[in-house]
Amino acid sequence: MALTEPAPVAAPAVHEAILRRQSLRESAARTYARSLPIVPVRARGLTIEGADGRRYLDCLSGAGTLALGHNHPVVLEAIKKVIDSGAPLHVLDLATPVKDAFTTELFATLPRRFADNARIQFCGPAGTDAVEAAFKLVRGATGRSGLLAFTGAYHGMTEGALAASGGAEDVRVTRLPFPRDYRCPFGVGGERGAELSARWTENLLDDPKAGTAAPAGMILEPVQGEGGVNPAPDSWMRRMRAITEDRSVPLIADEVQTGVGRTGAFWAIEHSGVVPDVMVLSKAIGGSLPLAVIVYRSELDTWQPGAHAGTFRGNQLAMAAGTATLAFVRENRLAERAATLGARMLARLQALATDHPVVGDVRGRGLMIGIELVDPEATAPGDGPEPPPAPALAAAVQQECLRRGLIVELGGRHSTVVRLLPPLTLTDEQATAVVDRLADALAAAERLPHCRITTGSIR
Repeated sequence: MALTEPAPVAAPAVHEAILRRQSLRESAARTYARSLPIVPVRARGLTIEGADGRRYLDCLSGAGTLALGHNHPVVLEAIKKVIDSGAPLHVLDLATPVKDAFTTELFATLPRRFADNARIQFCGPAGTDAVEAAFKLVRGATGRSGLLAFTGAYHGMTEGALAASGGAEDVRVTRLPFPRDYRCPFGVGGERGAELSARWTENLLDDPKAGTAAPAGMILEPVQGEGGVNPAPDSWMRRMRAITEDRSVPLIADEVQTGVGRTGAFWAIEHSGVVPDVMVLSKAIGGSLPLAVIVYRSELDTWQPGAHAGTFRGNQLAMAAGTATLAFVRENRLAERAATLGARMLARLQALATDHPVVGDVRGRGLMIGIELVDPEATAPGDGPEPPPAPALAAAVQQECLRRGLIVELGGRHSTVVRLLPPLTLTDEQATAVVDRLADALAAAERLPHCRITTGSIR
């Protein structure tokens, strides 16, 4: 599919008026709306149409929520079927045929060794609610309170989830170094960097003078998303499993963004063969609607009735949409498709570094891809091997993408990683168009006066 820019269309008054009212009425905490000033009115698959008449290729996908893209027919049909049946839409935690079908399909997708001895808890509708439930679960089961988490992590926006995330200021969680090839915290990368991370963890847990009490659990993301699309090495994942298992520390896998085929396996933990004690699931499991659960080893189920509750944990429409999504991904082998297409896109994006020295690193797994932008002519802080980040350039690339009808997100430590999270239904032609538009946007951003590379910095 050749690179084509959407024809510019004059924004009608309704488009501008809606954006103006949003800026006046909504809180200063709004995020996506600031960098993506569009007003979606219709959507299908990869494509969004705005109120201004422009069409966009959506590689944000609801931050990974839309495994099948916007308004997939099987999702719409599942929702319509529940509505037309007259079934109750709000049931607290009562058993329903819709819930039973969802739980059955979900357990069918989980690793067999895990699913055969698992329990499920339906949480509030957001992933952060499930993270809080996971923390409460392991604390109650172990009688301990401390937690282990990793640098660069993102687990949600509620208090406990934030405390375990990378930007925490009031630190009540022990932080461990997450292994990265690019910008390795030990300055070595590769297998050696992962080995040092594991040794650090072991030493911290076994040293009686480390100042760290025995933890209630360890939480990790198989691929850090908001942290800059950093895949955990499979060998390191297995090492973390061995370390926690040997010390009776429950391992919590946060698969909120990595689940449902996103990384090229149905669940990202399957790449390493690791069986965690708890899995935190949300986003794509609701088929575009709010749904969050934790699934965990039955031995951890020490809760008393009412120990964890929530008024909106019985979302029937989300369960129906989720069942349809899980089944479609499984039956159509979309995880395998994500692995193949993701590898092809990674190869094309990595080739950009040849002509664009501002591309410091391209990484990812499946259809979870990140491009880290740098200033190759500036001196790295501490004289490290990697050039310093280029946040102004990354922001410019995002805007140039939007001008070309491509929606991307930024992540990473300094918001310098351009992130791609396209739906798993992405076609070959669409994948080509995404990469073409991104490459064109990158070239355009490099030419902007305030992003031009000069000796010392991006100006």
